[in-house]
Amino acid sequence: MKLNEDEEQMVALVSEFVDERVRPRVREFEEDDIYPGEFIDEMKKLGFFGLLAPAEYGGVDVSTACFARVTEELARGWMSLAGAIGGHSVITYLIKTFGTPEQREKYLPKMAEGTIRATMALTEPGGGSDLQAMRTHAVAVDGGWSITGSKTWISNAAHSGLIGLLCITDREAKPAHRGMSVLLVEPGEGLTISKKLPKLGYRGVEACELVFDGRTVPEEAVLGGTPHQGWAQMMRGLEVGRIQVAARALGVGQAALDAAVRYAQERESFGKPIWKHQSVGNLLADMATRMRAARLLTLDAAERLDAGERADMEAGMAKLFASEAAMQVALDAIRVHGGYGYSKEYDVERYFRDAPLMIVGEGTNEIQRNVIAAQLIARNRI
Repeated sequence: MKLNEDEEQMVALVSEFVDERVRPRVREFEEDDIYPGEFIDEMKKLGFFGLLAPAEYGGVDVSTACFARVTEELARGWMSLAGAIGGHSVITYLIKTFGTPEQREKYLPKMAEGTIRATMALTEPGGGSDLQAMRTHAVAVDGGWSITGSKTWISNAAHSGLIGLLCITDREAKPAHRGMSVLLVEPGEGLTISKKLPKLGYRGVEACELVFDGRTVPEEAVLGGTPHQGWAQMMRGLEVGRIQVAARALGVGQAALDAAVRYAQERESFGKPIWKHQSVGNLLADMATRMRAARLLTLDAAERLDAGERADMEAGMAKLFASEAAMQVALDAIRVHGGYGYSKEYDVERYFRDAPLMIVGEGTNEIQRNVIAAQLIARNRI
């Protein structure tokens, strides 16, 4: 899918930001798991938090394909920065698509400028990918809802001013998803945010546990104004989320491929650059092919979403393939580097630590296969 001129300029701006500001300094933050506040502030000024917000609310309002390209560029520099706009952009999309006029007016302008950063809360400590087993619930009280339960692995939780919470609002509904709502929750009394959870990769940006103990929100906090619509709303949002995760994987995989291609030309053995040895050349060929296929799948899903069509199967395919490709490419980049690939002196070890997140995040790849199979049958019933 071809981007328009303004979108191409946006992607070029992100690429310049990554090459000039992020890549030279990423180790300062990554190794000690330091929150990259100065990078986040620059991203706000450059409009990255308003990519999916309508222009009338101060957003950039780019296509999903451009959003994917921007995400890829950020992840090419440091995957954590792409994660910083991930859940935020999904909640932006949900409010833009399903929110009441009052919700759009209240949140979108500040979300577009980054003064309010948002995150989404789905996963629970005992549920994982089984959202039907959700226990976090909200009970109707005078003028609002009282929330009880917990969510875990919530990215950007400590720095978010808005949480898109998927929870049960009708505990009698069968099946359970018919009684779910998305509540727009601001931090306050009755909500405890844990210290950040230690992680293998995806460092710098925090992931926390949220504990709701009677957190009360007003009636108008229900996304769209009507309760029990949350499952369909969030599943639509996850189409954006899975495209974004696929694009994150693209960025990590592309960075690993670039590093391997560069090293294979610089390093010599037996009197010639190592890429001329068939075993290394074959690795590079397979790596490049995987990344191109993953990019085409991701842009195809983005184009379908922009056309207003259901993209759950296509987004699932993109997320599944791109994440597995990034993991393999990151491992192969270590192989190309030999012993140096295992050293922190080179960035490929970081790519290898970051890549697994895309396999298990935003719905594990095992869940993606279930989604793809179900949609495949639904679209081709005999």
